[in-house]
Amino acid sequence: MSNSSRIAVDAMGGDKGLAVMLAGVARARRRFPDMQFILVGDETAIRDGLLSHPNLTAHSEIVHAPEVVGSSDKPGQALRRAKTTSMGIAIDMVKQGRAAACVSSGNTGALMAMAKVSLRMIPGIDRPALAALLPTLGDNDVVVLDLGANTECDARNLVQFAVMGAAYARTTLDLESPRVALLNIGSEDQKGTDEIRDAARDLKAATHLPMTFSGFVEGDQLSHGDVDVIVCDGFSGNIALKTAEGTARFVADLLKRAFRSSIRSKIGFLISKPATELLRHHLDPNNHNGAVFLGLNGLVVKSHGGANEVGVATAIAAAAKMVRDDLTRRIAEDLGNFEAKAA
Repeated sequence: MSNSSRIAVDAMGGDKGLAVMLAGVARARRRFPDMQFILVGDETAIRDGLLSHPNLTAHSEIVHAPEVVGSSDKPGQALRRAKTTSMGIAIDMVKQGRAAACVSSGNTGALMAMAKVSLRMIPGIDRPALAALLPTLGDNDVVVLDLGANTECDARNLVQFAVMGAAYARTTLDLESPRVALLNIGSEDQKGTDEIRDAARDLKAATHLPMTFSGFVEGDQLSHGDVDVIVCDGFSGNIALKTAEGTARFVADLLKRAFRSSIRSKIGFLISKPATELLRHHLDPNNHNGAVFLGLNGLVVKSHGGANEVGVATAIAAAAKMVRDDLTRRIAEDLGNFEAKAA
């Protein structure tokens, strides 16, 4: 079993339980037949769960973990139990080189803390950033980072996030020169904090990197599809993400209510069902699941805690693609080129 095709899965993480995690793993393997897995968690429970997925058994290794990180555990508490929890052991599989990436649906803060301590940062990166894809009206999704790992960032952090986000967009979205923008309160050069304006100045000068700096975007432009990467501090990014998710649920619920309001509306729903199904698919977070901690010496992907088996499979597929495209190496090379030019 090649380590380069192995994904370590925290089988006990997430809100929906082991059965959903295993169903998601099985679904991902049907999409990527060469993929192998290390399933970390309660060995007896995992073996029992695999009875429902016989095709997965021959392509999985089980590593026992006696404990689980709870959703309410603080990062410090989780760190002290890193060697005995399914999350901590799954990350350690990446550190040891036994797996090429780790996927967990567990506690985000604990996952971040454990991954940072265990894997360390890529040389030249000060802080990791949580990046994810959001749907847009354009031809591609948009990479948004940071989504909550760092509540306060200086200009250097934002520039590093931009370099990492561009490398991520090149691999995940297959773009040669991603369009990168900074999230701001206006598009004019004088708008925003000193940190944002200083970062914009440095990014404008980085013409030697495989990315195109597109200036500033405002919050209402997140889904326009005019840029490929949107960079911000974690405080703003987390609010933007939750607002986008809430708006998507609001639109979906509003449509349901409208179509149930009368007989005529129900008939209209039947006529428009193909279009509404397309909308539902586009807005479903399970189809865009899988945020990655960029900047670490190893790949760690965070699946949404409430993801169903489709969402879990989507997160695993994202991890597999990043492994295949050697994302960590690309980030290190781009950052080295940026700092060499700046020096």
